[in-house]
Amino acid sequence: MTVLQARGYAAVGFDRSEIDITNAAQVERAFAAQDPAIVINAAAYNQVDVAEKEPLPAMQANGLAVRNLAMACRQHDARLVHFSTDYVFDGAAGRAYTEEDATRPLGAYAVSKLAGELYAQAYLDNPLIIRTSGVFGPGGLNTARGNFIEAMLRLAASNQPIRVLNDHVASPTYSPFLAARAADLVDRNLTGIFHVGGGEPISWFDYAAMIFRVAGLDPELKPTNEREFRTAARRPKYSALSNAKMERSGIEPLPPLETAVKLYMEARARMRP
Repeated sequence: MTVLQARGYAAVGFDRSEIDITNAAQVERAFAAQDPAIVINAAAYNQVDVAEKEPLPAMQANGLAVRNLAMACRQHDARLVHFSTDYVFDGAAGRAYTEEDATRPLGAYAVSKLAGELYAQAYLDNPLIIRTSGVFGPGGLNTARGNFIEAMLRLAASNQPIRVLNDHVASPTYSPFLAARAADLVDRNLTGIFHVGGGEPISWFDYAAMIFRVAGLDPELKPTNEREFRTAARRPKYSALSNAKMERSGIEPLPPLETAVKLYMEARARMRP
């Protein structure tokens, strides 16, 4: 919202306590009160493993809520910007995914996120769907679950060996960079599906090593793999995203991941002196 306000948009933000987007009546009341020209949906249920035990809340938040927003956007002639995920892919390609690649979700969370994309496309002619990957940013400091960087820093403080997957690859994305690129897409009136990932395929193990290097820490870090580290949900092994379409549209490439991690650490230091 800060990025949009800086660009001259009259942006109004809502959290779940103010509007439950799974409730169609609440969505319609909010539209009637605000009469928005653009609606940006950054809400999501992202507890990937928990979703295997409770798929309905995931589908309500990630799928049916998007239907509510899309229907209201159609009625009020508003543009919808919806954030989706790299998890709509199965990771079998072994390379960064493009917008033209076929989707194949592997679990309840991933299915619910793809459903959101499909609902947006079913009810609207020109939604803007932005897929991203491994988002981290200063906002994670204020949430109970945090983000991958905070998880690694907590583990480092425990003085115990840390085991991280070295056979799963993503493209971790710094949220301020993601917000800026999303605003660029909005400014250009672009529609369709765009990938805005961190721009750098990296294994979670190498990402953890980068975090510790930037933080000046040297914990005992050991590689593991999905056979040793079983989770309730299946995850794509290689879900990095290609930003080529975004860059062809004239939008500036994202800075290197290490730059993003350094900026995060600087922001973290300011917020936690």
